[in-house]
Amino acid sequence: MTSTFASLGDPAPYHLLAYGTLLGSTLFQSFIGGVVAFRVLPRPQFASLQSKIFPVYFTLQTLIPAALYLTQPSSLSNASLSPTSTFNTATNLTIAMAAGGLLNLVLVGPQTTAVMKERKHQETRDGKKSYDAGPHSEEMQALNRKFAILHGVSSATNLVVLGAVVAYAFLVGARL
Repeated sequence: MTSTFASLGDPAPYHLLAYGTLLGSTLFQSFIGGVVAFRVLPRPQFASLQSKIFPVYFTLQTLIPAALYLTQPSSLSNASLSPTSTFNTATNLTIAMAAGGLLNLVLVGPQTTAVMKERKHQETRDGKKSYDAGPHSEEMQALNRKFAILHGVSSATNLVVLGAVVAYAFLVGARL
C-alpha cells in the first residue's frame, strides 16, 4: 500500500492517466458518442448537443497533450520512431495533438457553429430546412457548401489528432 502512495509524486501515473483520457475521449467522441447521437436525435437536438460537447472535447485535445509533455518519462525525451531520426518524435506528436485540438477549438469549431446559425436563419427565410430535399436557395446552397467544407476540415483534423495519439502509443509501448 505504501508503494502506491509513494508514486503520487511520480509523473508516470499522471502521464498514463492523461494518455488514457485523451485516447478514450477521442475514440468515444469520434466513433461512438457522435455517431449514436446523430442516429437517435433529431437534427436540431443533435446540433445543439454537438455545439456544447465540441468546445469541451477540443479543449481536452488541446490541454491533455501539454500534460503529456510535462509528465513525459525520461525514456521518451530523445525517443523517435526511426533510429536515424534527429528529432524528438514524442514531443512532435504531442505538438500535433495539441495543434489539432487548438485549430478545432479556436478556428474551425467556431466558424462551423457560426455557419450553423446562419443556416438556421436562412431556413426561416426560405421556409425550408437546410437538409430537406432540394432545390435550395442560392444562399442556402452556399451555406451548405461552407458547412460541408468546415465539417470536413474538422473531421480530418480530428483524424490527424487520433493518428498522433495512436502513434504515441506505439512510441511509448516500444519503451516499456
